[in-house]
Amino acid sequence: MRITPLDIQQKQFPMKFRGFDVEEVYAFLEVIREEMEELLRENASLKEAVQRAESQIREFKDMESTLRETLITAQNMVEDYKTNARKEAELLVREAEMRAETMLKDAQEKVIKIHEDIVDLKGIRRHFKEELKRLIEGHLKMLEFDKEREGEASEEGRHAL
Repeated sequence: MRITPLDIQQKQFPMKFRGFDVEEVYAFLEVIREEMEELLRENASLKEAVQRAESQIREFKDMESTLRETLITAQNMVEDYKTNARKEAELLVREAEMRAETMLKDAQEKVIKIHEDIVDLKGIRRHFKEELKRLIEGHLKMLEFDKEREGEASEEGRHAL
């Protein structure tokens, strides 16, 4: 059974012959009651302080947990960004290499086409030269033939005179 300050205050002692001084006993009980009230107030105050401290500790633990989660999330995001940046860089390099290969292939095809065009043009020039030479030779033969006919005609004209 717990004793309260009121129990102490209301406690009655029976009177006996040659007993304690009643006033001293009651005065002492009053001091004990006051001390007990002070201790109970202090105990209640300390309990409240403990509850506030425990509440703060829970809040701090919650904040710590939140901060840890945030830090982990941030670290994961950084790793994801690094991974994505690396993948994007690799993709850009591959695309650049493919474009370079395509450009090189196109350039090589153009070089081949130019060489083919040069060969074709050389063939056309050679054919043109041959045709021009035949044409000139044909005209020369016609001129010689005309010259021979004129010469025969003038000799016939001389013979006819």
